[in-house]
Amino acid sequence: MTKPPAPSPDLAAELERFAVALATGAADVIKAHGRGAVEVSVKSTATDLVTEVDRRTERWLTDRITATRPDDAILGEENGGRAGTSGVRWLLDPIDGTVNFVLGLPQYAVSVAAELDDSVVAGAVVNPVSGELFHARLGGGAWLGEERLTGPRVVPLDRAVIGTGFSYAAASRARQAGLVAELLPQIADIRRLGAASLDLCAVAAGRLDGYFEAGLNPWDYSAGALVAAEAGCVVSGLRGRPASPQLTAVAGASVAAEFFALLERLGADGVRG
Repeated sequence: MTKPPAPSPDLAAELERFAVALATGAADVIKAHGRGAVEVSVKSTATDLVTEVDRRTERWLTDRITATRPDDAILGEENGGRAGTSGVRWLLDPIDGTVNFVLGLPQYAVSVAAELDDSVVAGAVVNPVSGELFHARLGGGAWLGEERLTGPRVVPLDRAVIGTGFSYAAASRARQAGLVAELLPQIADIRRLGAASLDLCAVAAGRLDGYFEAGLNPWDYSAGALVAAEAGCVVSGLRGRPASPQLTAVAGASVAAEFFALLERLGADGVRG
């Protein structure tokens, strides 16, 4: 990821503080509602779930942004977006990992990112179960609470543990499974944890050595990708492109070039190299 010019330090810090307040407050909303007898429905496919807690949490987030920064734009996963005039846009995923939330698996998160003139400059990711707070601002480093993050260990690619995720569409999952089958003999192991924002933060924290996934939306990856980049990781969409819904890939600097080249050869972005 090529870093754009940093915004003014005061504005970047303000947006980071607000992203943290939004994400931690939304995590409290989720915990207050819990998951007992939660209403579950589907979106794009039968495996793409949404709950009333997702919707309520996103409404809480948009209400807070509207009250505090009424001129900012908003793009949320569940309720769409609105235009703004300030140059700032908030990207909101109220529960990243809804399937995990429904099943009671403690791997889901609130993800909040702030764009300024189309560049992500601040973000926060909170796991409501563990209470872990990842946050970053452009040029300000990446943090897990008060601990500065420095990315994964230095290992060769054949010892790297890589995270990934799969599409909700059956045909896409079949292609992705074939790609993983080709990838697995060339790395140490695969993890599929079910929340892209936390996977990206896991690379920043050294819990994974790399990560890739196709089909993510900006609200899925924007905050986590900033945390990873500010931790010193390399974030890419392959073939000189930035991270995007086509593909988001991240790795520590020592293994990134080799890992991304392998993903290109395998066609992880839909283009066979």
